[in-house]
Amino acid sequence: MSLSRRDFARTTLAAAAATALTGVTAQAVPHARTVAAPPQAWMSALPDATSLLRMTIPGTHDSCCTDPANGTEWAHTQNWSLPDQFAHGIRFLDIRCNGLQDHTADSFGIYHSGFYQGITFDAVLDQCRIFLSHNPAEVLIMRVKMEDGTNNDVGANFERIFNGYLDTKGYRSLFWMENRIPALGEVRGRVILIAQFANSLGCLQWPSGDNGVFTNDHFYLQDRYKDHGLAGLDSGSSNFGSSGGDKFGYVKDCFDKAAADPANTLQYINFTSFADSAWPKDNAGAIMPKVESYLTAHRGQANHYGIVPMDFPDQYPNVLSLLLEKNGG
Repeated sequence: MSLSRRDFARTTLAAAAATALTGVTAQAVPHARTVAAPPQAWMSALPDATSLLRMTIPGTHDSCCTDPANGTEWAHTQNWSLPDQFAHGIRFLDIRCNGLQDHTADSFGIYHSGFYQGITFDAVLDQCRIFLSHNPAEVLIMRVKMEDGTNNDVGANFERIFNGYLDTKGYRSLFWMENRIPALGEVRGRVILIAQFANSLGCLQWPSGDNGVFTNDHFYLQDRYKDHGLAGLDSGSSNFGSSGGDKFGYVKDCFDKAAADPANTLQYINFTSFADSAWPKDNAGAIMPKVESYLTAHRGQANHYGIVPMDFPDQYPNVLSLLLEKNGG
C-alpha cells in the first residue's frame, strides 16, 4: 500500500480538520424541520435539562465502513465520512475495533468483521474532537465494540490498549464515562462511551446478547439483524435483492414501545440495519422506505424514539429529517 497506517491516520486527520474549518454543506431535505438550529448544531436548540432519554438521536451502524474496497460491497454500510455524518445530524456512532496491524501493542484499527476499514481509532477520535471543538453544544454517543474475526485480535489486552488511548494518548477528557443516562447539559462537547468489551471503566455497558431484543439496567436494544428469511433473487442484478422479511416488524415494535413509554427509564436503541444474502445498500433500500412511511404517519405526535442507527442515511434524507424533527417544539 502506498501509505502506512500512521500516514493514513495523519492524512485523515488533516482532511477532517479542513472539513471542520471550512464546513460541510448539508443536503436539503423536503420536510421543514422544527428544530431551530441546522443539523450540524441541532442539539444547541435543546435545553440543558433535556435527558437523552427524551430525545430522538439519529445514528449509523458500522459507522466507518465507507469504502467497498475494504471488504467489497458486503462490508459497505455508509457513504458519508464521520465529518459528513456529524454535519447532517448523526450523533450515535457504532465503532468496532481491534488491533492495528504492526501496532497491536498500543493501537486499534476499525474493522467490519475481518476487514480493516482503512482508518484508525486515533483518527476516529480526532475527528470527533475536531467536530466537538467547533460545535461545543453537541454530544456524540459512541459504542466501542471489540470486533471479532480479525487477524489482529488483541484479546484480553483490549482494555489496556483502550486505557492507553485515555491516558497515554490523551483522549480521557474527550469521553464522558459514567454508568447512567445523563442530561444534555452535563455532556455537551463530550463523547458518551458505551463499552462492549470486558472493562472496569464504570461507564455505560452495552447489553449482552446477539441478534435479538435485549435489555440491561440502562438500555432497551433492538438489533435483530439476521435469520429473517429475507432475500429473493433479483434477476436484473448481479446481486441478490432484499425483501426486508420481518425486520421492519422488529423496528416498528421498538418505535411503538418507545412512543408508548413517555416516562421511559431505559434508553431505546433501534437498529434499522440487517444482514441477509443482499448487500447492505439493498437491505437499506428494502427497510428505509418503510421506516419513512412509519415516521411520516406519526409525524406531529409528541413522542421520542431514542437512538436509531441506520445504514446509508444519505440515501434517505427524509428519514433523517423526520427523526430530527422529533426533537423540535
